[in-house]
Amino acid sequence: MKWSRALTALGILAGLGVATANATCATRTFPQAVPCNASALSAAYGGTSSLDRVDSVNSFGCVGTWAYLWATIGKGVGEIGVTDVLHYDDATNRWENASRLRYCTHHRLPAYVELWGCHSN
Repeated sequence: MKWSRALTALGILAGLGVATANATCATRTFPQAVPCNASALSAAYGGTSSLDRVDSVNSFGCVGTWAYLWATIGKGVGEIGVTDVLHYDDATNRWENASRLRYCTHHRLPAYVELWGCHSN
């Protein structure tokens, strides 16, 4: 009886040893910091002429990979104030315009970005 218990205990220990030796270790990288500044957000609107580019930024804010931008685009007679929602694309490492029509519904955005990016002009 003692021998069977001892053999069973050794079998269990051997099984645990094999299971532990075969365990895999996955590593995760910490998410990259997303640049949240007027220059990085404005780069999404780099038109071909000065009339298509951001002339000034009145307000902006970010939450994770989402942002809002209040800006003036163009100069002179063609100048227009805009409110836009942007999303950071990890593949290209840059901000891109996100459709307000698509994302400003059903609480798809962080509350802060939705408040300032969706409830304006």
